[in-house]
Parts: sequence; structure tokens; C-alpha cells
Amino acid sequence: MIVYSLVYTLRISEPTKVVRTILQFEWDQGNRGKNFKKHKVTDEECEEAFFDSEKRIPRDRLHSDHEERLVMLGKTKRDRLLFIVFTTRNDRIRVISARGLSRKEGYLYYEEKA
Repeated sequence: MIVYSLVYTLRISEPTKVVRTILQFEWDQGNRGKNFKKHKVTDEECEEAFFDSEKRIPRDRLHSDHEERLVMLGKTKRDRLLFIVFTTRNDRIRVISARGLSRKEGYLYYEEKA
């Protein structure tokens, strides 16, 4: 298992303003390189999107039966918009799925924040 260490504060878009401190990304055989094969999104791009100051992170209530899943809409250093599904385990961010945002979905990233 490969674990990258960083200190990062993740703000989750909810009326209660939940704030969590995430310390690491978790990449293992189950998720390393998976998103590149399917959607041409590298693991590094996924990590970059978490540092986007304009990112949006709503809860994914539909798919959170067994563990809490969150969705992130974020931008990479090269201005690529990504849709990332992830969970947190033991203060680690584990990316489940990542793909580029379609043009039609782009408005979700740019719409006015409440």
C-alpha cells in the first residue's frame, strides 16, 4: 500500500459546516491507477483537485449505505474539472472513482455558492 502524507483541512458543504482534518491519501492495488484506465484521470490529478480553493464537496447520501461517501467537484492545476467520489478511512482520503466533468455538468462547479 502506498500512503502519501499531507496535512489538509477539508470543508464539507453542509449547513452544519462540518470540518475534518485529513492527513493522508490512500492508494493501494484496489484503487491505484484505476481511474486512468477508465477515465484518463491520474492519481496525481485526483490529489491536486483536493487543493482547489473553489472545490465543492456535497455528501453522497445515495451511495453511503456501508460507509460515508462524498463527491467532490474540483479543478486540477491544468484547469481540468473533475468529479471525484471518495471516502475517508482512519484520517486518509481514499478515492473510489474519478472522471472529468462533462460540459453540461460544468455549471455545478461554477454556480454561485450559498
